[in-house]
Amino acid sequence: MTYMPRRAGLDVIDLKGGAKARGIQLGRQSHDRIHAFLGDGLARLDAFLGKDIALKDIEDKLHRFSVEIEKEAPALFEEIQGLSEGAGISLDEALLLQLRRELIGYNRTLTSGDCTTFARTGAVPVLGQTIDLAGDLDDCVTVMRVHYEETQDTSLILSFVGLLGYLGLNSRGLAVGLNLVLAGDWGTGLPPYLAIRHLIDTCASVDEAIDTLSRLNIANSRSFMLCDTKSAAFVELANGSLAVHRGHELVHANHYLDPAFEPVDELNIFARNGSRRRLEACRAWLTSLGEDCTSADYFRMFAEEPICVSDTGKRTVEKTVAAVVMDPLNLALHVRAGDPRAGDTRSFKMPFPN
Repeated sequence: MTYMPRRAGLDVIDLKGGAKARGIQLGRQSHDRIHAFLGDGLARLDAFLGKDIALKDIEDKLHRFSVEIEKEAPALFEEIQGLSEGAGISLDEALLLQLRRELIGYNRTLTSGDCTTFARTGAVPVLGQTIDLAGDLDDCVTVMRVHYEETQDTSLILSFVGLLGYLGLNSRGLAVGLNLVLAGDWGTGLPPYLAIRHLIDTCASVDEAIDTLSRLNIANSRSFMLCDTKSAAFVELANGSLAVHRGHELVHANHYLDPAFEPVDELNIFARNGSRRRLEACRAWLTSLGEDCTSADYFRMFAEEPICVSDTGKRTVEKTVAAVVMDPLNLALHVRAGDPRAGDTRSFKMPFPN
């Protein structure tokens, strides 16, 4: 039987003004989707935390995170407060939408990893990746076109319903992507998705982003892929320590690449083998493509297994829910929402249309 991936929608939201105003606008424009998502097993957390999960069960954890978010990224905390007001939900519910991944946590045996990411410098610098997540989030993909009153800068953020950040690029030419890597205890701090939004909001270059990451208290392990108009790097985070790797062409999946972090890598052997296959497949594809290629060429790569992760029909198992190609030189974000074998490419560019 031929596999037929389902098509997914894509919401586009415009946010302007100060932090509180942007949050209110996001809440208002996503009102119905946010309420439907929260009403679906508490943002689908029931699939991971049990069908009886209730907001009261996680209030203490939400409150601990709220303190860290306000300390590390006060503008984002203000935006979350605005989201609560605009969507007509409690602050705890607005925080929950930012913290789903931290609330789910990870099980070493069951986690299979997510995302294959690459960056290239040269005449046309590019950062691209698949987004492989559990939770059937292919119907939640959102692109936010953000205009910052404070600086007059802009950004393009790809995220999910009610979530302030996941990946994206800004008008100063910095693009940021990510990979899940597993190490140590996941504690309380700034969630990685919001850390990425903070980088996009405040940094103009790879070097500035690396410096900012070194000073943030980030809650758990991740690898951050960074690309600007001149350079690229990935930054692995494990147990509060950073490892920085720079290069003309970089690829990352879900196992640690820095030798110092390999002993603490907790990805199970089956997931690690799958991660290595995706890493090598992406490297081979990039070699075959050469440097003179378009976003369409990269999306062809993202549509091929093993880089594209098929839907197993199980909500708790990762699948490719979107793929993106970001162009820091031309300030463009190209997106395929849902399985990249089925979706059409949507392109967004800065400056934004009036």
